[in-house]
Amino acid sequence: MGTVEGKVAFVTGAGRGQGRSHAIRLAEEGADIIAVDICENIDSVPYSLSSQEDLDETARLVEKQGKRVVALKADVRDLSALTAAVDAGYREFGRLDIVAANAGIWSANTLWELTAEQWKDMIDVALTGVWHAVKASVPRMIEAGNGGSVVMTSSTGGAMGFENLGHYVAAKHAVVGLTRTLANEVGRHGIRANNIQPTAVNTNLLHHDQMRKLFNPDAADPEAVFAPGLQSLNILPVPWVEPVDISNALVWLSSDQARYITGVTLPVDAGFLQKIGAY
Repeated sequence: MGTVEGKVAFVTGAGRGQGRSHAIRLAEEGADIIAVDICENIDSVPYSLSSQEDLDETARLVEKQGKRVVALKADVRDLSALTAAVDAGYREFGRLDIVAANAGIWSANTLWELTAEQWKDMIDVALTGVWHAVKASVPRMIEAGNGGSVVMTSSTGGAMGFENLGHYVAAKHAVVGLTRTLANEVGRHGIRANNIQPTAVNTNLLHHDQMRKLFNPDAADPEAVFAPGLQSLNILPVPWVEPVDISNALVWLSSDQARYITGVTLPVDAGFLQKIGAY
């Protein structure tokens, strides 16, 4: 029996990357899945976002684990669409136990050079989108009466500042605040709220030209120095972690093995924050 057997999980940003990994690992451990993703690009984001085909593939991989899935196109910036997706899954499965508020984007500029579009899109997705996930799902969790777990994705940028990422850092710090507040608000219903702070993760959000150039703009070959440079920031000898490493932490936080853990921030960062001195 899996660690979340018989439960239902709602995953945002499930088309690929960490979100797909979360959906698959939760399914492997016994959960049925409500999966949503934007399935289109955002103009201020310098890399391609998920497609409908990506989300369909996530659904296929969940079903391959023998679990049921409701997979719908929904932008976390659109509360009505997100609520409709949660309601559709709730009607299908009759319960909701786990929320993985994962959807996020990346863009870069100094604070004074950020465009209004970059700022708004980041806050709308990485902060308001997390709140939307909570607002759409927590009433259903309370109604079901089975307790549950909400896991929000923050970042090492939720513990310290990074140059050129002020809008991202602001959103990720705020997610920590949302987690702590929600933990106090829903504990009486047997619902727990925690967040995870990943370091660099091996997904499309990390591997694109603007990220490589931003990390070392003067390098003749930014790709050649990218992985060694990231590895130099970690205690453990890796440049980045894999999506499944974040998923394993999320599954644990969502399981009864963590039944008395709430309001915490869990770094999954290969020692990055410790080495930098943020903790």
